[in-house]
Amino acid sequence: MLLAATALMAVGLLFKIGAAPFHTWTPDVYQGAPTPVTAFMAAGTKAAAFMALLRVFYVAFGGSQWDWRPTIVAIAIITMFLGAVVSISQTDVKRMLAYSSIAHAGFLLVGFTGVYVGVASSDRVTSLSSILFYLTIYGLSSIGAFAIVTLVRDSGGETTHLSKWAGLGKKSPWLAGTFALFMLSFAGIPLTGGFVGKWAVFSAAYSGGFWWLVVIGVLISALAAYFYVRVIVLMFFTEPVGDGPTVAVPSVLTTVVIVVAAVATIGLGIIPGPVLELAQHAGAFVR
Repeated sequence: MLLAATALMAVGLLFKIGAAPFHTWTPDVYQGAPTPVTAFMAAGTKAAAFMALLRVFYVAFGGSQWDWRPTIVAIAIITMFLGAVVSISQTDVKRMLAYSSIAHAGFLLVGFTGVYVGVASSDRVTSLSSILFYLTIYGLSSIGAFAIVTLVRDSGGETTHLSKWAGLGKKSPWLAGTFALFMLSFAGIPLTGGFVGKWAVFSAAYSGGFWWLVVIGVLISALAAYFYVRVIVLMFFTEPVGDGPTVAVPSVLTTVVIVVAAVATIGLGIIPGPVLELAQHAGAFVR
């Protein structure tokens, strides 16, 4: 009965976070929903689902972790690999970000499988704090990225086809540069919050004894960096099609959102300590 309950709860919660093989709804919903709604789903829904996953599996099913951990490890590997590989073939920005979110769910599951709770004398990052930090930086970068998506337009309105983003760096260097910053954070490039987030979840997995899973995660991270760099090359080093994209004048609220997300992405990459410490204390509420 316990194994059956664990399996059923896992299916429901893994569906919520968009982990493979329960991910198929994610690209269609991300592409079809209005962009502000997509941004909320990418940040808020994933964070809420992971908090529920942590609460259920670390508390309710914590005593049976040796039963469910091997399955979660396999799902983490499949999710990371599928999200990274399928993203490469995407031609729509929102679908690309959807598969990116699937890959990030896999990276988060790497930290989750470590189940490393730490000890009082240890300064290592725990699984709880690493996941909370990762969700924070991923959520901020996602909201900023989708805020920029709402500003790139053509004659028909908001455009998300990647070919229409060619030459955006010439049309609006600051906007394209900020979007490139978010892409670099998603890729886990140093001096961005995404790098610290990946280091945190990999550190938690390593502390939990899953060093080989960390190696797989690092290799898949290198693979995933390709499609993020591809977008940057498209914006700055590709000639625009026709008149190129049109950038709408952002509202004050949109500008504030983009600026805050960009500052946080850089700030958490350079000075992550306070937020990591806050996540460490907040983890006590999950347990």
